[in-house]
Amino acid sequence: MTKLWTFLSALHSIAGPVVMLLYPLYASVLAIESPSKADDEQWLAYWILYSFLTLSELILQSLIEWIPIWYTAKLMLVAWLVLPQFRGAAFIYTRVVREQFRKYGILKPKVQHQTE
Repeated sequence: MTKLWTFLSALHSIAGPVVMLLYPLYASVLAIESPSKADDEQWLAYWILYSFLTLSELILQSLIEWIPIWYTAKLMLVAWLVLPQFRGAAFIYTRVVREQFRKYGILKPKVQHQTE
C-alpha cells in the first residue's frame, strides 16, 4: 500500500507542472503558428488567468496553506482552463475578466463601425 501511495504522490507532483506549464507552453507555440485567432485568444486568456492565480496564491499563501486540498482543487481548475474540450480560460476571460475591466473603465467597449 505504501508503494502505491508513493507512486500516486509522485504522479500528483508531476501532473501539476505538466498541466499548468508544459502543455500550455506547447499549445501556445502551436497557437502562435496557426492562422486561427480563436486559439490565440484561448491561450492568452489562460496566461492572464494563470498569472492572476499565481499572484493571488502569493498574496494569500498563509491562508492557502491551511486548506489541505488546495493543490488538488487548483490542479482541477487549471485542467478545466487548459483542456481544449472546455475552453475554460476563454470562457472565464469573456464572462468575468473582460466584463470587470469594462465595468471599471480599463477597457472601452468596441464600437461597431457602420458601413453605408
